[in-house]
Formats: sequence, structure tokens, C-alpha cells
Amino acid sequence: MSELKETLDILYQDDYLVAIQKPAGLLVHKSPIDKHETRYAMKILRNQIGQWVYPVHRLDKPTSGLLLFALSKEAAAIMSAQFEQHSIEKTYLAVVRGFTPEQGLIDYPLKEIAGFKDQQYLADEKDAKNAETSYRQIHTYELPFSDGRFPTSRYSLIELNPKTGRKHQLRRHLKHISHPIVGDVKYGKGEHNRLFREHLDCPRLMLASTELRFKHPTSQQMMTITCPEEELFAATTSRLEGFITPSD
Repeated sequence: MSELKETLDILYQDDYLVAIQKPAGLLVHKSPIDKHETRYAMKILRNQIGQWVYPVHRLDKPTSGLLLFALSKEAAAIMSAQFEQHSIEKTYLAVVRGFTPEQGLIDYPLKEIAGFKDQQYLADEKDAKNAETSYRQIHTYELPFSDGRFPTSRYSLIELNPKTGRKHQLRRHLKHISHPIVGDVKYGKGEHNRLFREHLDCPRLMLASTELRFKHPTSQQMMTITCPEEELFAATTSRLEGFITPSD
């Protein structure tokens, strides 16, 4: 009996582009940092549609949501240029610690992150690069569970629009303004990550790519592709609805 082939949910496909919903925990492409990993989106999608795919942007391994690939070198070059020129509008959802302001702009330059730890000292010698992220608050929640310091714990659901595309930009920017993303083991707070695991059965990073708006590489028409929340992300935000603050 043949083994079932793994597939990904395709959100959009034409002769030039294909967009998928990337699950949390899946690499975009093979990485020397995760040498043990044999599963990655590029390989699964290539086998699924029977042709080579070209990554034009990336999502961190623990981030779920909308991921775009090109189907030719020419389309990949055009789309990559749009990402590099910051002309593509990107939207994310995140659950973060604390009550955020209703809206804001995080304008905080970020140092480069090297591909390998032993090369980070070289990256640290370079100047930080411009990085901007705007956000708006959607809901605030107050949970009747202690984080170890207070009797209750406060969180916000926010929409994020990064204007630049630095590595770990959203996670680092939210840490910078003291509203780290829940479930972030690198930049977040362990007590809040633990609270979500124990009380909401949510062990994942609460960050999801939900929309891309861009010019099609051949027709030049403006396109908007959206992505639903992954199952666990949606289940967690659904549970949080029971704790929305009265003034929200």
C-alpha cells in the first residue's frame, strides 16, 4: 500500500504564482540550522503540484499563514523585487502580552541576525537597519489566571503591518515595546507562554500571516490574497473571546 503524500492547503494558483497556508512548525525551505528537518514547505509543495517552486519571501518556522511562491525564475525576480522595495502590503495577527495602545508605529532599527551563531559577531559590527511596523489593537483580554506577579493576566489581539522585512522583525519589535508575542520562546516571556499552554492548551507562537496585497508579476493588476487562521490559532482566539474586557 503506497504511503499517503503530504499536501498543503493552496489558497491561490495561476501560471505564475502559488500561495499556500503554511502550518506552524514547518520550515519554508531546507536550512543548515535545522539539519535534522526533512519536511519543508518548498519540497512538499513541489511534490504536490509537480513542478519547481521559487520562494519569494519567508515566514519563521513557528509562524503560520500565507506564504507565496513563484512558478518561474522571471516571476520570482519580479516578486522578490517588490518585497525588497517594500511595495507589498503584509498583514499579520498576533496575541501579545499586556494591553497595547489602540494603534501605533514601531520605528526601531534592527541589527542583522546571522545565519550561524558563530558568525553573529560579524553581523554585530554592522549598523542596524531601518525597520518599521504599524499596528492596531483589535481586542483586549483579561484572564483570571496569575502570571506569578498579578492575580490576573492581560493580553491584546493586534493586527500588524510591517513596512520592512527584517529577520524576526515583528517578534523583535513587539519585545522592544514590552508587548512580546505569546508563545515566543526566543523573545517572549516564559510565564505567559506557560499560562497559555496550561490554561488554553496552546503551545504555539501566536503569530499568523493573514494577507498579502501586491501587483501581479505579469498583468500588473493589484491582487489581495487572504488566509484563514490555522486551527489551533483560531481555537485559541475563540477561547479568548470569553475574556474580552468590558471596555473593548
